Amino acid sequence: MGPVRGNKKKRKVENKAEEKSLVSGSSEEGSVDWWDVLSRKITGDPSSSHGLEFKYTFKMSRKTFDYICSLVKDHMTAKTHFAFISGNPMSLHDQVALALRRLGSGNSLISIGDSFGTHHSTVSQVTWRFVEAIEEKGLHHLQWPSQQEMTKIKSEFENIRGLPNCCGAIDTTHITMLLTSSDQEADTWLDRKNNHSMILQAIVDPALRFRDIVAGWPGKMNDASVLQSSNVFKQCQKGEKLNRNKISETGIREYIVGDSGFPLLPWLVTPYQGKELSENKAELNERIIATHSVADKALKRLKEGWKMIKGDMWRPDKHKLPRFILVCCILHNIVIDMEDHVFEELPEHDPGYREEICECVDRAGLMLRDKLAMLFSGR
Repeated sequence: MGPVRGNKKKRKVENKAEEKSLVSGSSEEGSVDWWDVLSRKITGDPSSSHGLEFKYTFKMSRKTFDYICSLVKDHMTAKTHFAFISGNPMSLHDQVALALRRLGSGNSLISIGDSFGTHHSTVSQVTWRFVEAIEEKGLHHLQWPSQQEMTKIKSEFENIRGLPNCCGAIDTTHITMLLTSSDQEADTWLDRKNNHSMILQAIVDPALRFRDIVAGWPGKMNDASVLQSSNVFKQCQKGEKLNRNKISETGIREYIVGDSGFPLLPWLVTPYQGKELSENKAELNERIIATHSVADKALKRLKEGWKMIKGDMWRPDKHKLPRFILVCCILHNIVIDMEDHVFEELPEHDPGYREEICECVDRAGLMLRDKLAMLFSGR
């Protein structure tokens, strides 16, 4: 039996180290103890033997979290060093956890600051530093597909409901805001549901990755207007995108699918309108709707995973908000790229907003849609 005095002395040293860790909210960078300590702090019970589950808290694995830390490390450690109210410095992991909690929970700056043991201004500054870092280092996770990637995407879309040469699905969602009457620009942001909102337009692949996004336009704009104001519209109209290959047997070119709120264009296929449709037109509509559902699901998953942009945001900086939205979309893609399991309980992403009907029809778009309908004639 070893000396009792020595054990007691060792135990005192361990207890002091643990107390110090609980005060600061962190321990060894990247260690298991780091999260054990911080999670108990967030729950408000540092003495508890059980903290929050990591994946439940951040909706990503520890592997993905560590990867994100590696992306932002240089940017987040190069400038001002942040600290807890206790005066203890925040580690890189503490800062990333703080920013992800802010973006993922949608809780207020004060609430998150209280749970982490820091001032709400620190929450704001750390989160913005994180946004800048992801913009700088993570943008390669949100890019238009290469030719090789597009070949795979087309095959995966065709596997959904048989649409050949389909390259993406496009949809929009509203990021709602709470603006005060003192805001001189408040009326600019009023949408058709009488909410203040900002629109996010996204083109999505079959794996629910965002391949192109547009954020920043007022919610009063309709889907067609947002599309026509975007770079992707200009590029597609010029043939710089969605013009690589035609199917030789049918002449069907590359295109994306949208709902009835979008215009029918040479590279954008929307459903036929009307109740009494021919069998092949009705069949094509079903296939378009089923294929387009990936965009709807991606936006649901985005808002469920990054709740800062799900609820009514209190007086956000409207110049910074598009950058927050972009970063949430990049993080959404990173989780997919890292092959993380994602929670499947997905509520509506735009509750209360009824589908719009766009009357804009391009002749070449009509011809493309009719060619697609003929493919399914008699099936």
